[in-house]
Amino acid sequence: MPSTQEITRCSWCGTDPLYMEYHDKEWGKTIHDDETFFEFLTLEAAQAGLSWITILRRRENYRKAFADFDVHKVAAFTDADKERLMNDAGIIRNKLKVSAAIRNAQLFIDVQKEFGSFNNYLYSFMPDGKPIDNHLKNGPQATSPESDTISKDMKKRGFKFFGSTICYAHMQATGMVNDHTMECSFR
Repeated sequence: MPSTQEITRCSWCGTDPLYMEYHDKEWGKTIHDDETFFEFLTLEAAQAGLSWITILRRRENYRKAFADFDVHKVAAFTDADKERLMNDAGIIRNKLKVSAAIRNAQLFIDVQKEFGSFNNYLYSFMPDGKPIDNHLKNGPQATSPESDTISKDMKKRGFKFFGSTICYAHMQATGMVNDHTMECSFR
């Protein structure tokens, strides 16, 4: 790791300490565990129409509200849980997004049963089953052929708030695609 004076970051993270920490420690780092995939599925869906920093600042609140992102617990949430979530000022209180998070958890489990894991499902869409290492000169893109295909399949399965742009952000967050700029120290 370079010394602090030598660090170059992707420009999107700016100077916000939370954004910089997220960029440096998580964004673009390849993961393969379903718990993290479910966490980002929930967070990215909540982010729809909002800035990522808005969700990142509420991440710990989401962790508490959504049972530490335990997909089985979230899938079993009841109407009382929906009401609790709608009264939780620590998360985005959007009825459609709250309902979608619970339904997406149920569908996530269905995908796990069908493919053995959500990781297996997602990587079945990737070229050679591997992450994509982009060499972008003008920063990250908003979608890709893979995000188009994944989001289309997920929509067909009933997932909500997971269009191609959100899917691509999910891919970036979980390291399915590396969009760090070529000069970034964290590439």
